Amino acid sequence: MVKLNQNERLELVKEYLEENQQAFYRLAYSYTKDRDAAMDVVQDAAVKAISKVYTLKNPDFLKTWFYRILVNEAITHLRRQKHISLDEQEEFLQAPPGKDIPEALDLYRAVQSLEPKLRTVIMLRFFEDMKLEEISKVTHTNLSTVKSRLYKGLHVLRCDMKE
Repeated sequence: MVKLNQNERLELVKEYLEENQQAFYRLAYSYTKDRDAAMDVVQDAAVKAISKVYTLKNPDFLKTWFYRILVNEAITHLRRQKHISLDEQEEFLQAPPGKDIPEALDLYRAVQSLEPKLRTVIMLRFFEDMKLEEISKVTHTNLSTVKSRLYKGLHVLRCDMKE
């Protein structure tokens, strides 16, 4: 474990935020379905991370530490909202290689229709390319729970996509 002083931690966090802001925005947008709200969630998470940088004990866990903050901010935002806009902005979607746009949109809509706990695991695993252990830390659940949510989410997606 590398020991960093407060200023070094702060610089590490700032650099990480700058390098990964698009990925953070994508994840926040998957929760909010609103451009401005997603930007607000990312901004709130960044402010919280910078103000709580002293809680980052090990720089090796920066990714999971920040994603936990980001997911919590997105969930908090949703709780505050009485009405969630379901307008999907298709320009943010990119079709996977070899797939056409309508198929990618169907997959995106299917993922968005999952219950929040399943959607979070699917989004972190496949859209943010996190390992199951990292997802476990981000969601504050044990590894077996993450695995069961992943398999259940994939099963629901397979059934939805067959229809």
